[in-house]
Amino acid sequence: QVQLVESGGGLVQAGGSLRLSCAASGSTFSITSMGWYRQAPGKQRELVATVSRGGNTNYADSVKGRATISRDNAGNTVYLQMNSLKPEDTAVYYCHAYVVEGVLYWGQGTQVTVSS
Repeated sequence: QVQLVESGGGLVQAGGSLRLSCAASGSTFSITSMGWYRQAPGKQRELVATVSRGGNTNYADSVKGRATISRDNAGNTVYLQMNSLKPEDTAVYYCHAYVVEGVLYWGQGTQVTVSS
């Protein structure tokens, strides 16, 4: 099993930046990719960005050019740096980890609110 703990959410003004962190523990050796989804009120959860163990990244079109996902050397912590934030970025951001056994683990979520 993998446990995920997120941090770094909060209230920020439009145009500002923030960095989210997600620390994995447990069976981290089985993680093949980590990343972030988000869910705004009344909307479906959507992919924001992912990074594989090999370092390949993938971004949603809505955040390309404004977001950077990275991992620490051990591969157990993933970061999401978001710049030029917009009110439409307001959502609960969920860290996820996909493991080799085909299971997807989720963090508890962290609220990001962007004021206009």
